[in-house]
Amino acid sequence: MVKLNLTKKPKRFCAIDASTNSLAFAIFEDSKIIACGKIKFEGLQTYDKVMDAAKKTKAFFDKFDFDTIIIEHTVFMNSPKTAAQLAMVQGALLGAASMSGVKKIGSVSPITWQNFIGNKKLTKEEKHEIQKKNPGKSVSWFKTEERNIRKQRTINFININYDKHLEDDDVADACAIGHWALKNWDKAFGY
Repeated sequence: MVKLNLTKKPKRFCAIDASTNSLAFAIFEDSKIIACGKIKFEGLQTYDKVMDAAKKTKAFFDKFDFDTIIIEHTVFMNSPKTAAQLAMVQGALLGAASMSGVKKIGSVSPITWQNFIGNKKLTKEEKHEIQKKNPGKSVSWFKTEERNIRKQRTINFININYDKHLEDDDVADACAIGHWALKNWDKAFGY
């Protein structure tokens, strides 16, 4: 039986940002992004999407043949229904990974990788400036605007640091998760 060295960074790994509707991925090899994109899940009901996620991600893992993935932790949300759906999808992804020969799975919380790339929560001053430029907007509008600004910051970070031309924020998130892992390998696996 071959013993796997869990602390050694592999030549190739995949970073994943999963949602209830898709899996965004970034494949890293020798510290470079060699492929990135998004796999969309189909189905009218949650269980249909979960089954589609399992099938599509197993095919994806089989095709690219890596033994290590880094995935974003699920986080508590205000909606228990959404949290349960995300947990089911992530379970399907991890099961597919196991069946495809993935041997190591690391994880990182969203706030950890976001802070690492310098994309911290907006300051009071930044929030005030947004409100000043957009009088009369609702609280939910401001929250959405803040979220969009942070998403664009991640896209910009990846486009600049990896010479990419990404527009999809989920794919940029997957790339940023991989960037964090490159610099924090031991933390990704809890060593």
